[in-house]
Parts: sequence; C-alpha cells; structure tokens
Amino acid sequence: MELAELRDAIAEIDRALLELLRRRMELAAQVGRIKATLGLPVVVRDVEDRVLTRARQHADACGVSPEVMEAIFAAVIRGSVERQHRVGVKLRRQHGKRVLVVGGAGSMGGWFRNFLTLVGHQVEAVDPAFGALPPEPGLFRSLQKAPVQAYDYLLVAVPLARTPELMEELLNRNPSGVVVEIASIKSHLVPALEKAEERGVRVVCLHPMFGPAKSPYQSLTFVLAYRKAPEEEHAAVAPLLQHPYTKLVPVPFAHHDRLMGWLLGLAHLSGMVFGRALADSGLPPRELAACASTTFQRQAATAASVLSEDPDLYLDIQRLNPHRQEVYEATYRSLKELVELVEAGDQEGFRQFMQHARKAIPELEERP
Repeated sequence: MELAELRDAIAEIDRALLELLRRRMELAAQVGRIKATLGLPVVVRDVEDRVLTRARQHADACGVSPEVMEAIFAAVIRGSVERQHRVGVKLRRQHGKRVLVVGGAGSMGGWFRNFLTLVGHQVEAVDPAFGALPPEPGLFRSLQKAPVQAYDYLLVAVPLARTPELMEELLNRNPSGVVVEIASIKSHLVPALEKAEERGVRVVCLHPMFGPAKSPYQSLTFVLAYRKAPEEEHAAVAPLLQHPYTKLVPVPFAHHDRLMGWLLGLAHLSGMVFGRALADSGLPPRELAACASTTFQRQAATAASVLSEDPDLYLDIQRLNPHRQEVYEATYRSLKELVELVEAGDQEGFRQFMQHARKAIPELEERP
C-alpha cells in the first residue's frame, strides 16, 4: 500500500476506536448510575488492576512496550471514572451538604467551588469581588450578607496572611457548621483556633497539596492537620470530600509546618534559586533549551512551575513558616559541603555525600 492509503486506513481505524470508546463511556455511565444509586465507590482498584494487567499482557501482540499499553488504558480508566462520577452528581446531590466558600472568587476558592459541586454539594460563595457583578443567588460580597448559620460547612480559601482575620470575622458570626481552613502554613492560626474552641465552633485544618490548575480527576492529596483526635476530625470532614480520587493524610498539627518547610519551602526555594542562578548566567534561554539534557529539562520544568506561581503566596509560605531557618541552614550547609568536596577532588567524600542524600528520596530509598 502507498503512504496515503496507509494513512487513510489508520484514519478509518481511529474512527472505529473513537466509536468503541464512546460505547465504553456509555457503559461506564450506566455503571456510574448504579453505583450512585447504591452508594458504591466509583473507584475499585482491583478492577482497575485487572484491566491494566490485561493491557500489559497484550503489549507484545501490539508491538509496543508494556508501559505504553498501560498508559493508554490508564487514560481510558481515568475517562471512565470521570464519566461515572459525572453521571452520579445529580443523585449524590440528594445527600449533599450546603457549603459556603469564603474567598470564592480566588484561584483556590474557585477550584473548591467547582470540586465541591462535582462532589454533589450545594455550593455558595463569599468574596468582595462579587460586589462588581450583578446580584446572583448564592454569591455574597461580604460575610455580613451571607446566612452563615445555614451552612453545614464553611470553607475558608483566602490568602495566607489574611486567613486569621477572616477566621476571626467568621467566628464572630457564630457559625453552626464545620469551619474548614485550607492554609498552607498553620502556626499563625493558633490564636483564631483557640478562640474557636472557646466558642464551641468546630474547625478542621485541611491542606490541599496541589494548586488551582489540578484536575479533579487526578489524585487529590489533602493533609489533615489534626489537633486532637484524628479519627473524629477525619469523620467531620470526610462527607465534604467524597470523591473517587481524594486521599486524606493525617498529620499532627504541631508537626505540619515543619513538614511543609521541607515539602514546600525547600522545593520552592530550590526552584527559585535554580531559575535565578540561570538568569545570572547570561546564557540565552533558547540556547539552554536547544542543548538541554534530560536532567535539565526536568529541573527546568519544576522551576517553571514554581516561578509561574503568585509571588505573594510563595513569599508568605516562606515568611510565615516558623521552621524556615532550619531549612535554610541545612541548604547552606549542604551547598558548602558539596563545594568543598568538589574543590578538593574528594571522590570518596563525594560518593558518601550522594549516598547520604539518596536516603531522603522515596524513589531511591530501597536501592543499594
């Protein structure tokens, strides 16, 4: 066959594949309706594992690697999960909660409005930005305008530095529902949390480990910074986050900010320093990109992600963390040690440096 004929044949097969995918998604929708009616979970790992195993087993017959086949069918599974979840939203709304998102016009506030609606909740929002819009039911320009007592959950999604102030304002309205704050740093919230406890207002400290660009149909990790009984606080917030890809990880409140100093503070710091050092090199970005190694491309992608974020937020994540000095000192120490080993040509010391560093990386932890 000629090249044009081969391309036509491939296009015909693509159309057949698209029709088969449409039929598969229709079947997934039927499964989703049944699961929603019976209250069954959307994601069933055993079933997914069987599908992926079958895909890998057929890799040789298709003339591709098992990794390629797994990636193709993993995408199909994600599509099926999304379809199942979407068709069940209407049924789940019958059991949904009434939620107020404070800071609903912000980036994370907007993400939570969309996410919580997908979960099946009735979502309303407060934000001064709504004052510039025509009046709309469920959108309020201030807390004074919102029926605070009417909500099962009140989620605070405002800038880090303003979170204590908004918490105080909210507590002054004596909400009857559960207050959920999502600040990336928690220590500066202690006075407001103590005030809430005195007033008998229940507060759950949650931390979404992702930004507003995250798809709701990818793995969604939330850290639960529990102050007392983790089981009780988990039970209090679980109905809010009922979603197939939600993962709730309990961490003691007192440990949260130190952990975030390394997970966020160091990760952000390395990305910013990487970009700034490159900027000072004087090398043209186009030349760097044209000659980039795999390692450079990965590091540059991480740095680009960090440097594209809100500078005010990233400053607050550094500034408000009481454990930041520990991170900075360890970074200075490590860089100083590395420079000294290189200048001395100390091969054994350099090997030991890398071996010690590997112990902290989960992907390398089990390697000899």
